[in-house]
Amino acid sequence: MHPQLNVAIKAARRAGNLIQRAAQDVGRLTVSKKAHADFVSEVDRAAEQVILEVLQEAYPDHAFLGEEGGASGDSPYCWIIDPLDGTTNFLHGFPLYSVSIALTHQGVVTQGVVYDPVHNDLFTATRGSGAFLNDRRIRVSGRTRLDESLIGTGFPYSHMTHQERYLRMMAEVMRKTAGLRRPGSAAIDLAYVAAGRYDAFWELDLKVWDIAAGTLLIQEAGGLVSDLDGEGRFLETGNVVAGSPKIFGQLLPILQNA
Repeated sequence: MHPQLNVAIKAARRAGNLIQRAAQDVGRLTVSKKAHADFVSEVDRAAEQVILEVLQEAYPDHAFLGEEGGASGDSPYCWIIDPLDGTTNFLHGFPLYSVSIALTHQGVVTQGVVYDPVHNDLFTATRGSGAFLNDRRIRVSGRTRLDESLIGTGFPYSHMTHQERYLRMMAEVMRKTAGLRRPGSAAIDLAYVAAGRYDAFWELDLKVWDIAAGTLLIQEAGGLVSDLDGEGRFLETGNVVAGSPKIFGQLLPILQNA
């Protein structure tokens, strides 16, 4: 295993342990709003600090970009951190949330970890070396028919800029697939595509820390990822379409035309 990935795993597990301890009594947590239906808790901040401590001890010269702490440092290497993806789920006791850590080198994602502390599922990838779930190699789904496929998504919650377009997309996809799922953690959604639990996924207006690790997982598991234009600018635009090659090719034009 790549040493940088090992360090990311160590950081993700420490954050996951902190999160799960806090989950025993979420009612005692201090919570604030960043925007409508967009919450941040003291656990988000504490988990990010734990991650930073581990990463900075190993790589003090690297740059860092965290959802809560923002950007720091100047280096060709940058760690991108979402300490608790699915905060609303966490605060409601809904058992689906994750820690997401990625490393970029000169803007290219090279390492990715998505850790689900509830189920102790650890998804990992190193560019060029495949994707894994708990040390077992994973591949995207082998389904070929869209009407037999399960699709993951996320819909607007804190601002409604794309609400009408999303509803058109959802209506078209509902008619043409076996079902839609919206668990509420984009990092887990992407990891599920990599593991073949979904056949594809799409969402609009995501942040780079939501998707950097998960999109590498999919690529290393044999899947495809693009923005809504079918281009590779998804980390910049935050608009993501991902899936197994056969289903991705059928889903993308539906979303583009909705």
